[in-house]
Amino acid sequence: MSDFSGMEDLLQDFLQEANDLLSDVDNKLVDLERAPDDRRLLNDIFRGFHTIKGGAGFLNATELVALCHLTENLFDKLRNGEMNLSPDLMDTIMAATQEVRSMFGELAQATQPRSAQAHVSAALRAALEGDVHAAAPAVAVAPTAPAAAPVMPPPVVELPETATVQSDDEPDWETLHSAISGAPVAPPPVSAPVAPQAVVTPVVASAGQHFPPEGRRSTDKPGAVAATSAAGRRSEEKFAARESTIRVDTARLDQVLNLSGEIGLTKNRLTSLRADILAGRNDSDTLHALDQAVSQLDLLVSDLQNSVMKTRMQPIGRLFQKYPRIARDLARQLGKDVELALIGEETEVDKTMIEDLADPLVHLVRNAVDHGVESPEDRVAAGKPAKSIVRLEARQEGDHIVLIIADDGRGMSPERIRMKAIEKGLIREEEANTLDDRQSLNLIFLPGFSTKMEASAVSGRGVGMDVVKTNIQKLNGSVDIRSEPGKGSVFIISLPLTLAILPVLLVLLGDQPFALPLSMVREILPIDKTKMQEVGGKETLVVRGEVLPVVALSRLLGWPQLQTPEYGVLMQTSERSFILSVDSFAGRDDAVIKSLDDFRPRGVAGVTTLSNGQIVLILDMKELLADLNAHIDTSLGVKHTRSLELSA
Repeated sequence: MSDFSGMEDLLQDFLQEANDLLSDVDNKLVDLERAPDDRRLLNDIFRGFHTIKGGAGFLNATELVALCHLTENLFDKLRNGEMNLSPDLMDTIMAATQEVRSMFGELAQATQPRSAQAHVSAALRAALEGDVHAAAPAVAVAPTAPAAAPVMPPPVVELPETATVQSDDEPDWETLHSAISGAPVAPPPVSAPVAPQAVVTPVVASAGQHFPPEGRRSTDKPGAVAATSAAGRRSEEKFAARESTIRVDTARLDQVLNLSGEIGLTKNRLTSLRADILAGRNDSDTLHALDQAVSQLDLLVSDLQNSVMKTRMQPIGRLFQKYPRIARDLARQLGKDVELALIGEETEVDKTMIEDLADPLVHLVRNAVDHGVESPEDRVAAGKPAKSIVRLEARQEGDHIVLIIADDGRGMSPERIRMKAIEKGLIREEEANTLDDRQSLNLIFLPGFSTKMEASAVSGRGVGMDVVKTNIQKLNGSVDIRSEPGKGSVFIISLPLTLAILPVLLVLLGDQPFALPLSMVREILPIDKTKMQEVGGKETLVVRGEVLPVVALSRLLGWPQLQTPEYGVLMQTSERSFILSVDSFAGRDDAVIKSLDDFRPRGVAGVTTLSNGQIVLILDMKELLADLNAHIDTSLGVKHTRSLELSA
């Protein structure tokens, strides 16, 4: 039975508000570590914790109140100048905020949270008594070092490229499946001590694992690294379910309401005109009034559609706010000095995209800190500042959202990546010789690609970057890499503004229309059979000096080709271009996508309805590309195997 019977709505309101407050506190703590004398930051952090404590008290969550009270006292001493902030003290504070978040997870299950982990409470009390060093072991940041030992930089490993890596061991498929699907992995009992080598901390999760700061509980053993509790995983699932709600600015709702009223008035006008026409009035004034009313309705419906779409848009800063702490914790664990700079937090993205972007961005931020950034000693030796800047940026470009993750680290060498891919058996040497620098950089997206010699607790399983690309492709997006050895790497993610409306090109096979994503279309060409050439028995066409394979849409769909295609659609993926031959065109449209949940044929992303009521299939070129790649490579006489996965 619920511990909050009759208070469910109040509990959910508290959790939503308190989670936002705690995320803000985490970000301000990262800023405070860089500016420990900033009284404004200290006051903001104190007020945030005080507000959380007040709400918890109203819900009678006594254990949460007790933990917040201890932490609040620590903040009070800091802001009054009775204590000085040190790295060990900051670790203790971070452990306390992590414990508070874990308690939120238990509250999300409508149960009163258990008492805080013993070593966290002991660390807070020791810090309040002035024994900061005694508190430090409670929040160990190096899993292989003794708890009280200072944090040391990791050994320099040859070729530490900005890519996830793999050892000779098999990946932890159970953990990977849990990370992608959200299914919980059976964790050890919360109260039982766990050996450090058998557990995972929030800052050293494997490369393929979901890496949220929420919902983690540590063991009671002082100095032990944190383990994932069942309550924490359940809380993540609860939070995911609760994210079906959305916060909308009242001004946007007012606009939707006003437009709805205007449409109602126009509907009444059309009803009156319809009655007049049915009564025999078809003079020019009546027809002109009808034309005006229909035009007005068209404009109002278009404005209403745009306004409703904006209610789905959320500032991406709500996603970005979790990453400063992730970067801080990992950098401290690795003995690096890294600052995560957030740019464009006000950029608005479709809410469903924000949720699906969480995992890819975690991987890329962690990779930038782990692989891309050098140690302070190496940076100084290379003539760089000891502190590295990792930039996480969002901006809108036309009808696309662009996300940039950039570091000023060591960069990547295309040649070394090709050599490593050959060594791992991912591609053959003759294939590697045909790849340019851009294609070579994209090899890091191959499953199992590795540059490290052995796996670590932070990374090394080779299951990260392929997950990144797969998740981005599910959002109809693309990933591009730019890197220069010695200067850093940049990952550029391009996403559609929304997933609800998709610009499409309508093509015809006979009389049947199909919709192609317009983002992949570069131009439309007439197909002149006299200019077609055969390469390896397959048809190709030369376009501005480039030999492009021609693939019939009917062949991709398994339809009989009843007539010779007259037009070609020059389509481009992140890796190659090709010509898709079709019979004719029906124009361009903005498709409102309707998913096929019960039955979805291969290569079909969904359906839309045309203005004449005809249902049109929206083709999923990502799925069709598997067959298309095999056809293209065969037509060009190239025997690719695993490298086909490079195509978007």
